[in-house]
Amino acid sequence: MAEADPLPLSPVVPDHAAPEQCVEAMGYCVYNEDLARIPLQRPCSTIQTISPISYGNATRDPLYAQAMQKADYLCLDGVYFGLSSLLLKGETMKPNQGPDIFYHFMARLQAKKGRVFFLGASRETLEKMEERTQRDYPDVSVGSFSPPFKPEFSDEDNEEMIAAVNAFRPDVVFLGMTAPKQEKWGYLHRDRLDASLVAAVGGVFDWYAGNRPEIAEFWWKIYLAWLIRTIDRPELLKRYPQIGLFFWHLALARLGIKRYPTSV
Repeated sequence: MAEADPLPLSPVVPDHAAPEQCVEAMGYCVYNEDLARIPLQRPCSTIQTISPISYGNATRDPLYAQAMQKADYLCLDGVYFGLSSLLLKGETMKPNQGPDIFYHFMARLQAKKGRVFFLGASRETLEKMEERTQRDYPDVSVGSFSPPFKPEFSDEDNEEMIAAVNAFRPDVVFLGMTAPKQEKWGYLHRDRLDASLVAAVGGVFDWYAGNRPEIAEFWWKIYLAWLIRTIDRPELLKRYPQIGLFFWHLALARLGIKRYPTSV
């Protein structure tokens, strides 16, 4: 009797937040669990964050919107975007802000003697981050790469960055290229990265390197870190019209005038 052909192996896909782990709001599926439930396993998954500013910017940038909608784990940055689910569905969202993500996974890498890669910022900033990592997390192996500072990367730039990451084979890649460049880069190149996670954390690079004073934990707890950051960097005021757009869309959705497709 001839043996049956073996069943084809299921393709290995990145870990992704399950629908029951998320809260749906204004076209986005936001992760609503502890970061500890996100596994560190290959193939690479993406972690991104959403706020009123990123929502507003994404209304004019379809690729940015797609990057957040298709993120494996889209986390709540701050609390104000969380008003959308509270007012529209009576559900709360769990905040998992950029610093939360950074320090959580650095601690996990320390515990498992893992590997981290910092992609973005200047060479000087990266050297400061590497030095501090060696002090704070002595069991974590660290690598980094400073891409060219330009509005858009060329194909050659992208290939060089991907090669640098894959040569190091990190567990976690942190992106510090500013939004929305970092979110779009992680989304477009995730499948080519030999890593477990690629996470966009932006301003954390400057704080961790000591280029700017870190915002005290108190301000994060009362959800006013944005105010302290604006006092430190007044140029951020130009982003605030996007916050108004978010609240305008939220009001329209609350009145039933604006509707969103389900993303899960």
